[in-house]
Amino acid sequence: MLLEMKFSNFFSIKDEISIDFKAGTINTASSRELADNIFSFGDETVLKVQGLFGPNASGKSSILKAVSFCRQLVIDSFQNNEGSVFNYVPFKFDSYSEKPSTFYIDFVTGGIEYEYSFKITKNEIISEELYYHPNKRAVKIFTRNETKGVSKTEIYSFGEGLFVKPLDVAQSTGKNTLFISRASQMDREIAKKVYNFFRTEFLIGLPLLSGKYAVELFNENKELILQALKMADSDISDISVKIEKAPAFGIMPQTANPQMVEVINFYTTHKGNQNISFHLQAEESAGTIQIFNLLLILLDVCKNEKTLILDEFDASLHTELAQFILDLVNASKSAQFLFTSHNTNLLNIKKMRRDQILFTNKKEDGSTEVYSLFDFKDFRENMDAEKCYLQGRFDAIPYINSSVSLIKNLLGEN
Repeated sequence: MLLEMKFSNFFSIKDEISIDFKAGTINTASSRELADNIFSFGDETVLKVQGLFGPNASGKSSILKAVSFCRQLVIDSFQNNEGSVFNYVPFKFDSYSEKPSTFYIDFVTGGIEYEYSFKITKNEIISEELYYHPNKRAVKIFTRNETKGVSKTEIYSFGEGLFVKPLDVAQSTGKNTLFISRASQMDREIAKKVYNFFRTEFLIGLPLLSGKYAVELFNENKELILQALKMADSDISDISVKIEKAPAFGIMPQTANPQMVEVINFYTTHKGNQNISFHLQAEESAGTIQIFNLLLILLDVCKNEKTLILDEFDASLHTELAQFILDLVNASKSAQFLFTSHNTNLLNIKKMRRDQILFTNKKEDGSTEVYSLFDFKDFRENMDAEKCYLQGRFDAIPYINSSVSLIKNLLGEN
């Protein structure tokens, strides 16, 4: 689970911004009716869902890029060769391109809280730290500071008894490789726990589920998926799944004795003629395929208490179906979902707590700021959050001077 993420100097992010899943102190009748939107971890109350709202180019995508970059560096940096350059762009104004970028994530895996952070430039890692909380107190696992010296003993400091031969790992860790990534590949247990959190519990985008697990998920939740498709005005009456043989990728079926592999195919039938089946992935609409894949991923997330981050998850979805997706996460024990959206109908405080609604805004210097509806102390829960947002009360709304006559002038029609 996520507790908090912080980033700085990454694309439109200049100064440090925070995405905080720790719930604010709200004790109103409305918040008590939304008890399913939160869960407890020790002394903390944690949010299951958070939504990022704001105009185009306000920085929503920069935030998701920062999250994705952080995740991929943990997973892949052990493969970096000397001289590798990190593929990102620092904030371009105010000489920030010469300053380091920072990444911090506070998360829980296996019932233990970890705080992991690193600081980088385009060419190298400057520092890296990992702490954990075995007894509610932060305990150092390791710290790394490349500015402290030349030798690994000067650069690294390790908590007592937490790593087997940690300096062996440090000796194999270059300046453009995260220690945690290298240590996981060298079979260090605590590093593998952190690595596996990023790899399997912390999902970004819509990874495709495959294999028998996808079949099990579908069979267990078939009625829920059909109900969601009905909400999307689909006339699909039934879906079935088959494990079939097909030629290996890149081999034409007519090739003599092609290598065959097992593939999972989903088939739909429609109300008009239930004797004719359609191949879901090849013959249904892009919207139907998107909803199906989204539901299958979310069912995995909810069942296994994972975290999912999606950009504009509700694109082309009716508001009721988008709300159904959010309700699905809220019905879980402790799954989490961070999303971006332009759908102002989701700004409904009867469905989302004030601390679940985040806004992005572009400041005068071109940088992104992030704040919560909870930060607006003059906002009362009997107010219409959507109306206030569209009126510009929370700043995060584009002010577009648009009219037919103005556009005619732009087109030279007047």
